[in-house]
Amino acid sequence: IAGIKVLRLINETTATALGYGITKLELPGPEEKPRRTMFVDIGHSNYTASICEFRKGELKVVSTAYDRHFGGRNFDKAIMDHFRAEWQEKYKIDIYSNPKARVRAAAAVEKLKKVLSANASAPISVESIMEDKDVSGFLKRDELEALMKPLLERCTKPLEQALADAKLKQEDIDFVELVGGTSRVPALKQAVTDFFGGKTLNFTLNADEAIARGCAFSCAILSPVFRVRDFSVQDVVNYPIEFTWEKSPDIPDEDTSLTVFNRGNAMPSTKILTFYRKQPFDLEAKYAKPDMLPGKMNPWIGRFSVKGVKADSKDDFMICKLKARLNLHGVLNVEQGYYVEEQEVEEPVPEKEGEKNADVSTDSAVGSASVSNRKEQEGEDTKASEFSTERTDTERAAKRAKTEPSLTSKQAMETDDKAANGEAKPPAQKTRKVKKQVRKGDLPISSGTASLTDEIKNQYAEQEGQMISQDKLVADTEERKNELESEIYSTRNKVDEPYESNGYAEFCSEEEKAAIKDKCEKLEDWIYDDGDDATKAQYIAKLEELRATAGPVVQRFNDKRMEEEETRRKAAEEAAAAKRAQEEAAKQAAEEQRQAAEAAKKLQEQQNANKADEEMKDAPADAEGEKPANVEEAS
Repeated sequence: IAGIKVLRLINETTATALGYGITKLELPGPEEKPRRTMFVDIGHSNYTASICEFRKGELKVVSTAYDRHFGGRNFDKAIMDHFRAEWQEKYKIDIYSNPKARVRAAAAVEKLKKVLSANASAPISVESIMEDKDVSGFLKRDELEALMKPLLERCTKPLEQALADAKLKQEDIDFVELVGGTSRVPALKQAVTDFFGGKTLNFTLNADEAIARGCAFSCAILSPVFRVRDFSVQDVVNYPIEFTWEKSPDIPDEDTSLTVFNRGNAMPSTKILTFYRKQPFDLEAKYAKPDMLPGKMNPWIGRFSVKGVKADSKDDFMICKLKARLNLHGVLNVEQGYYVEEQEVEEPVPEKEGEKNADVSTDSAVGSASVSNRKEQEGEDTKASEFSTERTDTERAAKRAKTEPSLTSKQAMETDDKAANGEAKPPAQKTRKVKKQVRKGDLPISSGTASLTDEIKNQYAEQEGQMISQDKLVADTEERKNELESEIYSTRNKVDEPYESNGYAEFCSEEEKAAIKDKCEKLEDWIYDDGDDATKAQYIAKLEELRATAGPVVQRFNDKRMEEEETRRKAAEEAAAAKRAQEEAAKQAAEEQRQAAEAAKKLQEQQNANKADEEMKDAPADAEGEKPANVEEAS
């Protein structure tokens, strides 16, 4: 209805355990002893204790216990009762008689409790709490712990229950992790420590965000966008679920109820219900112990009608099997129904059983419902191990238990001849005829649960859309009202202000000024008299009326502003053009200087070349290879 896609339903302590375990790298292996951790979550109004076992990539919830009426508000109530009595005697007022005074006192008490968590004493004061009286007080931590003593005696009961359900002792718990806002109370931490014999408590998780963090990890595991380490979660059933049905007229001694999913069973799980019927029947699912449910929750889960049931050709019972599934989210549904028939088949008799003459009949009461278990891990069914619900024919079993008929003389001679010729065969393996149930067809099931139908969901979604539109209309109407009020105040002030202050005084005559002020006054009176019931369209119309009255003045003001803006724009363009011309002139002068420097450089190079040529012409003759006369050649 809200447009939110729910990916997973998960228990709070399970989410906490998931956030704790998925980041741990030093967990035991599959064949090692698991790490047992108890999570103690003490919040404002609820107290939960859960024992979980961790292995690499695996989380298994062992047990969960809780106290739904224990939390931080109980401690606040104890402190408030203390100061109520003190202030009643000191100031002659009863804060509980005034709801507003009680709320303000509760806020002050909660603040005092937090201060005492880190300090030995703290004051409390509330100004004008009621009857124009200021109240104050002082509380020490020792006094606070004395007030909490009756409550601290209750804090160990969920711990004891969780250990009892898991069949463990305090020394079997490896770590104790505390979360929740109230877990910061020193006296409460000490009580939990004493219960575990002085074991050091752990606070590695964020006390306020542990559950939300675990839920985020759970969604990340399901999301294809994020890559998360594989981590399986196996939860337990917290509330036992039973099925009830009407007694069959053909089976007078039949039971009419059966607890299918017991408290502490693994979840998800699937179980097979077997019924013997001759006609269609109904069964209902409900929580077996309504007193365990939170608040005033309806224990009824749903009604399931099995169709297509009829007697066989021999007017015998049809064996009906129903598949009841409690999925990963804790939602129950009867997914499938089918019927089976018994057929005789031969199967070999085990040697040891044959020696003991074992073909034992296992009669069961016809028509009584039975349950077979199917455990699931990560939402997949494993093979079912069904309880024996098959009916066997005792007379036929007795006949099979008798001695086999003797061989004919011809058969005996053949055997003897083969034995004499050394061709004897080993004795044939003994077989027996047994009845097995073979699936023959499906049974249609119609369900009616407490869940909303698609039609009702669509109706509610449409109503939600209408309410969203109404909320948007109210917000838009309020926005238009504020816009009209702002326009009234702004226009009325501007008609008296000079142009330098963005006013309209220079652009309106006295008649126009009076008309504008009169219009503003009338609209203001209308807002305070009839504005609360006005619509969005009415506010828009009134705003247009005001703008039409002040329009000519505002237009002259805007024309003046546009004229000044145009003047400034032209001045800016002229300044920019002058700047560009100056830059071009400077650039041209620099280019001329560069060219002159290059010309001077070339002239200097030419002069140097000419001078070198003249020096070559004036060089002595020996430079051309002639030797002096007084130099003799070496032989």
